[in-house]
Amino acid sequence: MLQILNLVMLDYSQILSALFIFAEQKTVLSQSLSFSFLIMSTQTFKVCLCFRRQFKLREGGPPADIKELFSHYSENRVMTSEQLQRFMAEVQGDDKVTKEEAEAAIDATIKELKHLPIFHRRVLNLDAFFRYLFGDFNPPLPFPPKVMHDMEGPLAHYYIYTGHNSYLTGNQISSDCSVVPIIESLKRGVRVIELDMWPNSTKDDIDIVHGGTLTSPVKLNKCLEAIKTFAFVASEYPLILTLEDHLIPHLQAKVAKMVRETFGDVLYYSGSDTITEFPSPESLKKRIVVSTKPPKEYLDTTNSMTQKEESSVKTKTSSEDDPWGAEISDPLEKHKALDEDQHDENFQYEEETVKQNVEPEYKQLIAIQARKLKGGVEDWLHDDPTAVMRISLRETRLEKAIENHATDVIRFTQRNLLRVFPKGSRVDSSNYNPLIGWTHGAQMVAFNMQTHGRLLWLMQGMFRANGGCGYVKKPDLLLKNGPDDKVFDPKSILPVQKTLKVKVYMGDGWHLDFKRTHFDGYSPPDFYVKVGIAGVEADSVMKKTKIIQDDWTPRWEEEFEFPLTVPELALLRIEVHEYDMTEKDDFGGQTCLPVFELRTGIRAVPLHDHKGNKYNSVKLLMRFEFV
Repeated sequence: MLQILNLVMLDYSQILSALFIFAEQKTVLSQSLSFSFLIMSTQTFKVCLCFRRQFKLREGGPPADIKELFSHYSENRVMTSEQLQRFMAEVQGDDKVTKEEAEAAIDATIKELKHLPIFHRRVLNLDAFFRYLFGDFNPPLPFPPKVMHDMEGPLAHYYIYTGHNSYLTGNQISSDCSVVPIIESLKRGVRVIELDMWPNSTKDDIDIVHGGTLTSPVKLNKCLEAIKTFAFVASEYPLILTLEDHLIPHLQAKVAKMVRETFGDVLYYSGSDTITEFPSPESLKKRIVVSTKPPKEYLDTTNSMTQKEESSVKTKTSSEDDPWGAEISDPLEKHKALDEDQHDENFQYEEETVKQNVEPEYKQLIAIQARKLKGGVEDWLHDDPTAVMRISLRETRLEKAIENHATDVIRFTQRNLLRVFPKGSRVDSSNYNPLIGWTHGAQMVAFNMQTHGRLLWLMQGMFRANGGCGYVKKPDLLLKNGPDDKVFDPKSILPVQKTLKVKVYMGDGWHLDFKRTHFDGYSPPDFYVKVGIAGVEADSVMKKTKIIQDDWTPRWEEEFEFPLTVPELALLRIEVHEYDMTEKDDFGGQTCLPVFELRTGIRAVPLHDHKGNKYNSVKLLMRFEFV
């Protein structure tokens, strides 16, 4: 009798266990069916007062590749943590992933699905596995974001996230000056803030204003307080404050007092007029570093500045009709600005002839000396072995310099800092191609952060690298010379180092982040994807998928190959557009990713709006491979 009872209990236990597993998998399935692109079945659009069009929305599900991979790495229609670990190592390229990390990924997926049964195993069915791949914990860049580069090198070895006229809210001529754009830049991780200092009307205080224009000023003390509050919100690495000084001596002394009292112990002092090597970002953590030219006796340059800006106003602005900016041009495209450059040369010569009258307290603030340009290109780029320096070049001057002196520019930036800034005719606060500077070693490519579009997307993409800390280590090819002391030349034709294969599977989330009629008032959207490379000239290209009509969850399943001669300087550009037959195509999201940190395998790629803010739900499912 006891044996019979035991047998009955054993059978009952097995049946109960099977029921628990079935219930668990059913719950996972039902929850996964709430995945955003499965919640709609039909959608109706009004065409006219008496006619409506109804669209049956195709149910999304895992692409064929996902189903095949799940079948290969699962057993009995479930994937355990051990099997997921093997998938992550062999397909995703996460060689160092642990079983605990695989378990955490399963737990996160289950939690996201709101699957919290009392009895559960750490397993995924096909739909839950698909949800994991398309989830927030499977991004294309290292996750969670962290500093991965060696931060012990001198500052000259890093690209630095740099702003231009950081106080301006809009155009260069008539917009307001405010602390708001400074705060926004710091929140995004910008590490170089530029302030133009001018005497106020009574010459007893300091205004931050674009001199000789109609911009309305903001007080220096307000800017310093904002910088103090937000300097290290996004990054603990050093904040460089570049000061454009147009002050009389007693106001320089006032600046020194304000800066010291505001920043206190956070302010970094070099202790010497000249240094042979810049300190490292690591040694300057949570420090504010001032960079400007050595102070001189006050020179009233109002007339010169006014003439300069008036001549700029007459120049045709470079804004584009396209709301996200024109397609990115050749990094070495030449711009004609001879008159503008000639005027700058005269203006700089005039300042150079002024007798020095140094305020010692102010001079002690300067940790990074900025030097004036003298003579020709060879003089600008002279590398003094006894001292390092910073020089600034207008974008057009850099373009002219690299026509015949590209390797000299790169050699100079191996030890010294080069800041590049927009030409004066960009009165609309437009930007230039940052790759002009980056491919030639320029550390501080200064941008107008208030003007959004493709060029700023490249800037944002570059500084998504290295955990978004605002400092990205320059590749060795720009820091170390080859045999016979040969310097890298961006214009030389090099062999392909590797090929990036990109597969665009599908997209989702637009119906959650956009109104039903945002893209088209009469039907669901017609999406296509543009994907390509921004880098050296030989690598730069853009391609696009076919158009998927009337679908909120488009499936392209198209693959592209990008041969890369200099992958260390390549950025992956991704844009989604909605095709419009009669008007310009609508914007559907974008992102830019540093190829040198791209995670291989199948990844969920979050998209951003035209300002660079990440959408809540919009993503692409893509696969990346290097061959």
